[in-house]
Amino acid sequence: MAKMITRYSPAKNPKNDSPPKSQVLTKNPSLELCCFTDLEIDLLCHYFLDGTIFRPFDSSMKSDCQSDAWVTFPAAPFQIGFNYPFPTFTQSFFTLTGLCYIQAMPMLWRVFFTVEQIIEHEGIDIGLSELSHMYNLVSHGSHRFLFTHKPQKLHPLLKVTKTNTIWRNEFFFVR
Repeated sequence: MAKMITRYSPAKNPKNDSPPKSQVLTKNPSLELCCFTDLEIDLLCHYFLDGTIFRPFDSSMKSDCQSDAWVTFPAAPFQIGFNYPFPTFTQSFFTLTGLCYIQAMPMLWRVFFTVEQIIEHEGIDIGLSELSHMYNLVSHGSHRFLFTHKPQKLHPLLKVTKTNTIWRNEFFFVR
């Protein structure tokens, strides 16, 4: 049986509507407008718990939008196989750093996914302490973050640095 998609309608509950608003954090906001349509969001809905409400596509939304009612999610973690809620290791990173999911560049998500697979399938206990010995958390501006491997050390995880040029525009809102 196919999962039913719940779309938000402001007419249903206008008092609780707090539409996402841009924080004006991005360097070039016109390049970070949402291009992730309802059809593409529908393909990711099964990665969320039943009852999750998805905000309809709005091409005027920017990736730095925030709201008391809506959480901005990048598409990247779900495109590689994550489910929400995220596994413990991944969620503990966001809890510790205070970063929002949308601030994580795709490379972070690939590292998290790889580490989660190692934890699950190999039974190796890896924590944030071990991760901090392998990588530095850095920003290239725009309040986005990625990992760089420690100086004079080889990449501990291979093939997690591939380029994805449209990730900034692939996001959506849920509550």
